[in-house]
Order: sequence, then C-alpha cells, then structure tokens
Amino acid sequence: MTVVDFHNHFYPPGYVRELRNGKGYASMTKDASGQLITQYAGDYNIVVGPHIDLEDRLPDMKKFGIDLQVLTLTTPGVERETIERGVRLARITNDQYGDIVEKYRENFTALATLPMQDPQLSVEELERAVKDRGLRGAMIFSNVDGKPLDSEEFVPIYEKAAKLDVPLFIHPTSPANSKFMDEYRLVPILGFGVDTSLAILRLVFSGILERIPNLKLVATHTGGVFPYLRGRIEIGYKAYPECKVKLKNPPSTYLKKIWLDTVCYDEDVLMSSYAYVGEDKMVLGTDYPHQITDIEYAVQRIRRLKIQESSKQKILGDNALKLLKL
Repeated sequence: MTVVDFHNHFYPPGYVRELRNGKGYASMTKDASGQLITQYAGDYNIVVGPHIDLEDRLPDMKKFGIDLQVLTLTTPGVERETIERGVRLARITNDQYGDIVEKYRENFTALATLPMQDPQLSVEELERAVKDRGLRGAMIFSNVDGKPLDSEEFVPIYEKAAKLDVPLFIHPTSPANSKFMDEYRLVPILGFGVDTSLAILRLVFSGILERIPNLKLVATHTGGVFPYLRGRIEIGYKAYPECKVKLKNPPSTYLKKIWLDTVCYDEDVLMSSYAYVGEDKMVLGTDYPHQITDIEYAVQRIRRLKIQESSKQKILGDNALKLLKL
C-alpha cells in the first residue's frame, strides 16, 4: 500500500529567491535570532529545513511511514501580489515543481499555484502546468485578496479544472476579516478554518457546484468547520428562502462530494467527519513542516480508527492516488 500525504508545503528555490530579493506583498527575511521567516499581512511562517530542502524531507517520510507527498505552496502564495509579480512567481513555482516531479517521481508529486488575481491567466497557467509540467491539479486559497471564491470571474478556472479532470485544493489564507484575530495566533488557529468553510459554503450556495457537477474540490484541515455545522447548514437551507435562490438541492448534496484531508489532530473529529463524507472522500494530510505539523501522528491516527482496514487503506493512500490519477 502506498501512503500519500496530500497536505504539506514546499517553497521552491526560485520562489524563495524572489521573496528574498524582490519587493511585494510577501517577503522572506531573517528575524533578530537569525531564523528565516516569511511575512505577510495577518500571519507569518517560520521557515525550517524541509520547507526549502527536499532531501531534508526524506528521513521524516521514511520514519513516519509516508511514501509520497503532494507538494503545494503555502501562504503567502502569489495571488495578493501585482499581476506581473504573481504570474512570475506562479510560473517559477510550477516549473520547479515540474522539475521535482521528474527527478523525484517516487517520492513527490505536486499541485500548481495559480495567479488568481488574473483569472484568465490562471486558466492558461493551470493548463500549462498540467499538460506541460505534469502537475496534478492546483492549490487555490480561500479568498483572493478579499474576493470570495464564488465571484463570477473565477468560474472559468473551475470550468478548466473540470475539463482537465484535475482537483482544486482549497487552502486557507488570511481571512477577509481578521480584525480580532491578530493576537494569540488566532488567524491560523481559528481564522483559517472559518475562511475555508466560508469559501466552501459560498461555492455551494452560489450554485457553482451545481453548475459544474464534475468539479473536484479538496478542503484542507478536514473542511475547516463546515462538517461540524452540517446540521445547522441543512436546516438553514430548509428555513431560509435566501438559501434556495441559486440552489435546487439541499447543501449536503454538494458538501458530501468534497474531499476532506485529515489535518484536525483529533480522532473524534476524524470519526465525525468520516461518518459525514464516507470512506471515499478523505485523504491523509500532515501540514508538514509547519509548526503545527501532524507528521508524527497522522498515519497512526488513521490506523487506530475503529473502521474497516479497507477504509483505512483508502484514506491513507488509495483515494489520493485515484483522485490524482497516479
């Protein structure tokens, strides 16, 4: 059985150089202690070896039973830069991911980064990354500089992903409104999950998932918070006329079609989400190598679940391999 880590992050060398040398929304500098960090509005990342060195990843993958990682960029991404800089950063990232996949085919595959501030260029970059560079889909952020993902301008991106039959992995970024999350690291603790769920629910209630029924979406952090609001979401649809304006069927019809990763750090939460979406809609994730990575426990947590061994195998790798056509 191949164990696949669907949710982890890597900054390719060209992206790092651009952030260290260029001026834009995001920057990469050293703090007073000499620690490399990425800085951007609302949050920051401490950069450790495996963020920027693939060889540093291999011992941890072997130690914790992971055979293949699906590399993605992480915050701050490229979508809040100027169009020119965002496109350049996306192409650099995707080209270097393509090189990595060719060289380390047994250990890594990757999802593209898109310059979402220009939807048409994102459509073109998604096709190029998939067809020319061998990437398996794309990671997009939960909002685009404050614009919700159900904005009509982004629909061509979803249509292209559906036509290419590749998944879009929705990852959180700084929430559109994080005024009271600046302290206590509440942006990553709370804001990320809320913003992911807001993005998902807007895609559902706007009717986009009804209009593009074969669009494949994967939600980070076990869906954020929407799986635990499922009862309230469903009764809200029944009670509120506003929920039916663009939606013909109950929201659960679409929510249960979304894949969830397992990055929630808690077996009870995993079991609740598993009960909702089922064995075919969950993929292993670790959020490696961030400060709150789950790589030490992610695989064993799945193995401890009181479910069929065949279901565990799907979550640990088979679902991801099928989704990515590997």
